[in-house]
Amino acid sequence: MNLYIRYFDSEVVVTDINKAIDFLSSIPEIDVDEFLVNDLTQYYKGNMPYPKRYKVRGRNYFIVIKTTAQSLEEFKLNAGGARAVKEDASLRKEAEMMDLQRFRPGWYAAGMLFRRVVQMPMDGKCQYFDTDFRVRLKATSIQDCYDRVCDHLRNRYDVDMRSQLPSIKGKNFSCQYLGME
Repeated sequence: MNLYIRYFDSEVVVTDINKAIDFLSSIPEIDVDEFLVNDLTQYYKGNMPYPKRYKVRGRNYFIVIKTTAQSLEEFKLNAGGARAVKEDASLRKEAEMMDLQRFRPGWYAAGMLFRRVVQMPMDGKCQYFDTDFRVRLKATSIQDCYDRVCDHLRNRYDVDMRSQLPSIKGKNFSCQYLGME
């Protein structure tokens, strides 16, 4: 992992912590003390991926960003590695969607916590209640399992059509593959 360091117009990509400290020492406004060296070393060795900024004085800061770029030109060309992170996230989303639709017939245990609309008999007004629904069913995929549970709940006479069903990707829907038997 390399570090990108910028202070106003001075910027550099360094491959180790010693070069970073040398670069910061070359800037007269920045006081390189033991605290800064220790903190920068911990940031470099740690696994925190976010940029870090250090106050120089007043409203002046210098910024340090972890990057895989080997040079300043590569860092600027790749927008600081942001594109690689976005591409990785989109690939991960695509893999999750493929996992939901993967053909795997058998029994599933599904659970859904949904907001159920109940009309109050005294005044005729509606209220929402959290309702936990659990079922075991045969399906061909997680997506098929979700669709069957939603269809079942929508077709029940005691579940109002205004009830709110959770997303398949949300924390209020769970599904576990039990096998063929």
